[in-house]
Amino acid sequence: MPLSIFGFRALWSPYFIVFILLLTVGYFFIAVKLRHKIKDSEPLKTSQAILFLLAMALLYTTKGSPVDLLAHIMFTFHMVQMAFLYLIIPPILILSIPNWIWVRIIDLPFIKGIFKFFTKPLIALVLFNGLFSVYHIPLVMDAVKMNIFIHAVYTIILFIFAIFLWWPLINKLPGHHQLHGLKKLGYIIGDGVLLTPACGLIIFAPVAMYATYTDGEMWMKAMALCVPGSTLSGLSISGPELFTNMPAREDQQLGGVLMKIIQEIVLGTILIKVLFEWFKKEQEDAEKIDEAPLLQNNPHPVD
Repeated sequence: MPLSIFGFRALWSPYFIVFILLLTVGYFFIAVKLRHKIKDSEPLKTSQAILFLLAMALLYTTKGSPVDLLAHIMFTFHMVQMAFLYLIIPPILILSIPNWIWVRIIDLPFIKGIFKFFTKPLIALVLFNGLFSVYHIPLVMDAVKMNIFIHAVYTIILFIFAIFLWWPLINKLPGHHQLHGLKKLGYIIGDGVLLTPACGLIIFAPVAMYATYTDGEMWMKAMALCVPGSTLSGLSISGPELFTNMPAREDQQLGGVLMKIIQEIVLGTILIKVLFEWFKKEQEDAEKIDEAPLLQNNPHPVD
């Protein structure tokens, strides 16, 4: 059955695209127009502008395009959506915002203490992966997907904790829980390990666990998160099996596998970058050590 039966609003989320456009306009207004009025501000780099536009495009694709509708029909798309929303978009967003803007956000009185506490590496690592794992307990996930308010709050909280998770690895602000060397490697490995139990539960479960993907009545209630009630009431549909030939258990397994693969690709990419930076720093330090005796013997070198 075609997705078009759910209507334009469900497929393309016009309200969400307005929100994305407002965020984009606000970003460029602050980073370009308002910058001259702010002390210690710096010109917006082209790379930062491109990264922000990429983050906004991915955010809309993930939560505003038909991908969001498919995520309520197939568990596979749900996990791909989660991977992009919490593993790919947050680090891009962190890098896209200039440091002088981050400093002013973090130094706000009601944010400073919270941000400082929750971006401590161990706390950020445990809390994000804990919240993610709890979300995918069948009883919890089914309950969250049945209530539009709880679903919105949980999604936003997970996104904020994803920012906290990536902050120690990505941020460039001195004194703001930056990790270096072996600590970065340990953090990356720890993140990969802590997400494994949740993915393992999903992949190796003997049956499809989530009623919002298998029970027709509960699935219809969950669909109300992205489809207007007036549209749903006029449809004669029984469940997600009308839109896919994949059995529910195989759909669930594929979703868990894709989530783990995407996480490994993202963490592997960052791991390679960290190792390269570490190797480069070791070479620079070695060159400085080799130059030190020469400078002592010849303190006034001649060009």
